[in-house]
Amino acid sequence: MINNEINFYLCAMNNQLLYEVALTLVPGVGDVNAKKLIAYCGGAEAVFKEKKKNLLHISGIGERTVESIVSQNVLPRAERELDFAERNGIRILYYLNHDYPKRLQHCYDSPIIMYCKGVTDLNVSRIVGIVGTRNITDYGKMLTERIVEQLADDKVLVVSGLAYGVDTYAHNAALKNKLETAAVLAHGFQTIYPPLNKNLARKIVDSGGCLLTEHISGVEPDRENFPKRNRIVAGMIDCLIVVESAAKGGALITAEIANAYDREVFAFPGKIGDIYSEGCNRIIKENKANILTDIDDLRMIMRWNEDKKVTAKQMRMFRDFSEEEQKVMDAFGDENIVYLDKIITETMLSPTKIASILLSLEFDGVLSALPGKRYQKL
Repeated sequence: MINNEINFYLCAMNNQLLYEVALTLVPGVGDVNAKKLIAYCGGAEAVFKEKKKNLLHISGIGERTVESIVSQNVLPRAERELDFAERNGIRILYYLNHDYPKRLQHCYDSPIIMYCKGVTDLNVSRIVGIVGTRNITDYGKMLTERIVEQLADDKVLVVSGLAYGVDTYAHNAALKNKLETAAVLAHGFQTIYPPLNKNLARKIVDSGGCLLTEHISGVEPDRENFPKRNRIVAGMIDCLIVVESAAKGGALITAEIANAYDREVFAFPGKIGDIYSEGCNRIIKENKANILTDIDDLRMIMRWNEDKKVTAKQMRMFRDFSEEEQKVMDAFGDENIVYLDKIITETMLSPTKIASILLSLEFDGVLSALPGKRYQKL
């Protein structure tokens, strides 16, 4: 009897996952519209079973897209992807599930599905992204290896993009210093790009790290996929370090996205006139990045040097929450730290009202404001 119940549960979960993957394959449905559809219908499976006339009422969903949904032609391809994932030991992370990166979850354009090769916990307390030029100099190599070695004491998860140059050195330095590292790919798991990093990718997984992608198998590392990859790096981290960059490049795109997501950005300054310091010097000059000369610069701005065992003020013991304050506290759920975006979404209160409540709760020692528009329960 128990085995039958377990089999029924597993079958239901697999069926649900089938529809979740299938929704990402519908032409014209991007991540933003997929979330609209899920919210309107109550789940991915419900989207495919909703009446056509109801789907047409959803803002941003056109008739051609609705036709693709109701036809359910994408389900066979989704079945093949589930089979590919099972055969290759790939986890499929749905954006509403507990193992999906929580930091990324609160970004409006985050992918609804992520494919993960490896067992890494993507919701550890400290996650740092490290990016930079593919044409890394000796100066950049030294900076990358030094900063990762210094980060070892903070037990961070190091995230990068497995590209040549800074990314490669960041991943290798993390492995050398026994830090877990996650590599975000711009293609499906049928290949590894660049090919020279196949061995590095294997080492990352074998050491307890992981490879991540939003793409199904068969998707090639086409040019348009790299900025999409960069938004995942920027969204799943607490802060971003730009080691070296020319005046233009993928690292600066990642920094721009990180700023838009309210992540702290750091950059190493370089010698004036050096081509691969131009980008870093510019984003520091434009106040788009904090200057980084030593790990203590980062620890201070991220407040990692503060005593973790902050004792809340005694008045908290006697404090009664108003109805609106309780909504804010309920937004934390089982989490100790949440993003402001989640509080806004969960409470449905105006940003002005929430700002007032948060300030009051801070004064009374109930919450503490953290970098990146995050709040911590004390």
